[in-house]
Order: sequence, then C-alpha cells, then structure tokens
Amino acid sequence: MKETVVIAFPRSFNRAERIASYLNAELLRYEPGIFEKAFGSSCRIIALMSTGIVVRSIAPLLKDKWDDPVVVVVSPDCLYAIPLIGGHHGANELAGELASIGIKPIFTTATEVMGKESVEVIAKKNSMTVLNRDSTRLVNAAILDGNIPIYSVSGPAIVIAAPNVSILIRQGEYVVGIGCRKGIHTDEIVDAILKALSSCGISRNDVFVYATTVKKIGESGIVNAIKALDSHLIFLDDNTVNSQVVHSSSKAKRIGLLGVAEPCALAVSKRKELVLKKTVYGKVTIAIAR
Repeated sequence: MKETVVIAFPRSFNRAERIASYLNAELLRYEPGIFEKAFGSSCRIIALMSTGIVVRSIAPLLKDKWDDPVVVVVSPDCLYAIPLIGGHHGANELAGELASIGIKPIFTTATEVMGKESVEVIAKKNSMTVLNRDSTRLVNAAILDGNIPIYSVSGPAIVIAAPNVSILIRQGEYVVGIGCRKGIHTDEIVDAILKALSSCGISRNDVFVYATTVKKIGESGIVNAIKALDSHLIFLDDNTVNSQVVHSSSKAKRIGLLGVAEPCALAVSKRKELVLKKTVYGKVTIAIAR
C-alpha cells in the first residue's frame, strides 16, 4: 500500500477517486479488515464515510498517538474533512490539504481552534522530534493560556528540565547508549560509535540522540565526541537508568546501576526495542535502540 490511502464504499468511488488522484493516494474498497490492513502499512488514512463506521473500525487498533497512522474522515458529500486521529501528528495537515479541492477542514484540537501551534507542530516545522513526549500535554495546555517561551541551547551543554518543558531535538529513529572507562579519549568514542552504527547499517543522520549516565558528566571525551558528530548528548539520572528492563549483565552494578549503554539507549528510545545489544569496542560499550 502507499503511504496515503483513501478508503470508501463502491458507491462513493467517483468522489474518492478525485481525492486519491489529488493526493497521489491508493484507493481501497471498504470491506471487513481493511482498516487493519491500512494501519499496518500506511501513514495517512482518509475514510470517505460516516464517522461512526470509522470509529468502530479503528478503536481496537489504536495503540499510541505517536505511532498510529493519522486518520481523517471525509463526509460522504465531500464537504467536510474531520481529523479523527492524530490531529497534531499530521491529520490536521492532511485535512488542510483537501481544502484545495473544496473540502473544508474541521479542526477540533484546542491549539488549532484557538489559532495557536502545538508542540508537535512546532517540532515538525523545524524538522525536529519531541524527546520527552509526556510533556506535550502540559505544554500544549499552557500554550492555550498564554505565550510559551522557546529557548535554543547550543552545545555542548547540560539541560535540566521540569516535566512541563518539552525538549525538541532533530529527527531520527535511533538512540545510541554509551558506556566507557574513565579518562576515555574523544577518538575512541567516535570510533566505537561509527563501528556500531556501521555494523547495524545505520546512518549517523538516523540517530536523534546519544545518551549516557549522569555519572559520566565529567567525561570530556564523550562530550567532545558527540560534538564532533554534530549531534546531541543527554545524561540520565540513576532512577531513569535503573527503571529500564535489561537482560545483559553489567559491571555497572558496582556503581549502583543495572547497566549503562543498554538502559540509557532504551530509556530515551521511542519503541523500546534494542537494535544492538551492548557491544564492547575497546574501552567503550555501545548499545542502540529505537
């Protein structure tokens, strides 16, 4: 299936073909299980039918607003486009695209209704992703009540943020967790990272952040290595590291941690999936998660 699909009943195909043609989308016939198929392979779904049918069809499929495809319902008369799922994650944008062919978008997300931009929209416009996703509810609520300042911090730096502060970083799929011996050199860190990425077929541009324990905050080798890679480094507190589920044994237990590379990678990752279990490269340990 294509990235964008239009699902409709055969009696609505004439109208649906117009939408599909405009968006270069694939037109699918409505049948039992069609939404499940679309959820598994498409990022954007337009349903030309009543809202009730769509709600009942997709309700069992919903998992996470950050990973679910966006869903827009278009009324059978093609007058209105209603972002149903993922308004801040692309559904509002998709409904807005249909305005060019005479279908009026109906927004219900509070920030858009009030003429303001959500955290997610700001991140997308600047080709970034939200690192701490749970923060967006509080920040978007605050945006409705007034203007929220945006601060840009140039690295290397340390940022300490409260739960109601959204941290935006450049987009990417993977998190690289780093452990190392004391006094490590920059070149050793960079070499280990590049070898680990190469072994997994991952480009440097696909990494959105590097992570390590706060116990390594004084290691200039790590800071300078991530700076040399033109990326971002975060330091995680002990509670965050130890709250992860890891299966590899680690000598980090001597310093009160379940591990370093693996739990740090998992703690910040989006899907909590290890791509590379902790692997030792000389004095450096690397793990990669997504």
